[in-house]
Amino acid sequence: MSFVFGVVLFALAIGVSIALHEFGHLLTAKMFGMKATEYFIGFGPRIFSFRRGETEYGLKAIPAGGYVRIIGMTALEEVDPADQKRAFYNQKVWKRVVVLGAGSVMHFIIGVLVVYFMAVSTGMPNLENKPIVGEVSQCVPASQDSKTGSLTQCGPGDKAPALAAGLQKGDRVLSVGGKETPVYADVLKATRATSGPTPFVVDRGGQQLTLTIDVAQVQRMPLNTKPGDNVPLETVGAVGLANASTISYGALSAVGPTFEFTGLLFQNAWEGLKRLPEKVPVVVKAIFGDDNPERPVSVVGASIMGGDAVERGLWEVFLILLAMLNLFIGVFNLLPLLPLDGGHIAVNLYEKARNTIRRMRGRPIGAPVDYTKLLPLTYVMIFLGGALMLLTITADVVNPLRLGGQ
Repeated sequence: MSFVFGVVLFALAIGVSIALHEFGHLLTAKMFGMKATEYFIGFGPRIFSFRRGETEYGLKAIPAGGYVRIIGMTALEEVDPADQKRAFYNQKVWKRVVVLGAGSVMHFIIGVLVVYFMAVSTGMPNLENKPIVGEVSQCVPASQDSKTGSLTQCGPGDKAPALAAGLQKGDRVLSVGGKETPVYADVLKATRATSGPTPFVVDRGGQQLTLTIDVAQVQRMPLNTKPGDNVPLETVGAVGLANASTISYGALSAVGPTFEFTGLLFQNAWEGLKRLPEKVPVVVKAIFGDDNPERPVSVVGASIMGGDAVERGLWEVFLILLAMLNLFIGVFNLLPLLPLDGGHIAVNLYEKARNTIRRMRGRPIGAPVDYTKLLPLTYVMIFLGGALMLLTITADVVNPLRLGGQ
């Protein structure tokens, strides 16, 4: 049931994102005095609607997007003379660009807020491998099976040196035996090379403490080896701590890491978008059973992975997927291609640049762009986009990517 709950929750989150995308258009249009007559989530037959002022709000049967109807989106549209001043095409170009870009901006805001919520709740992934204690073991196994990698059982009454010395979850290890440890690999290397009472300098809530830990001597596989390599065990130091896979922050301390991590996700979204055309064959192969983990996924596939994350208790993964999808949609929607918002922005900026040049030459401004001449290109983009969406949805239904390779 937790898997189904996760799928439904992720799908609902995407639905809310779409609603906020359209709300961004509506909010900015109303802010600039434009007339918006409809705000609907979904397409097709109307399920319900209500009117507030001059705008009808509602839900339609097909949950595949939404729309806001702003009168006079192009100069070709017939507009009541009484509404001419409020028509979209009669507004200043910068206002039109703000309204058109507001949907993507909403996705970016959602992405930032999701990452911030992750930072103060589940914690952010420890991508830089900072030496922050994620777990303190109850004991330290004395030996390890070099064939399987499994550790031996602890004896009764055994207590891990780190636990005995008072090391706590969340402590950041600054040095071991006088050697600085900027990353966890340094902690591991320094600990393995020591024995007996050793000073561990840690940062605990902004306060620097020195803990003397009696480093135990144990039998372990050498670093950078794996079970089955038939490498003899070696005697090394161990204290019984594991590095944190995630890092949680306070309300204020989370701000910087939030924007830093969002920037990383944004970069990944942009790189994924640039590589999208070359991924089409990968999607086709996925329909026939290929499990390439780098293939694009649809909202369906992302929802399935979100369900897996909830089922495994990996809420940070759920939130990362949600943030990444919002950032990707936001970037994708700004591409200068019709019928995307970015295509409409490009047309408006072209008109502005063209008219500026004409004024500099002492000529009158040109006529509005004739959208009918752009229809063939628009239809091509709709066809290609629709085909890619159908391919990815098909792949995600017949051969979904699963967390943990299910």
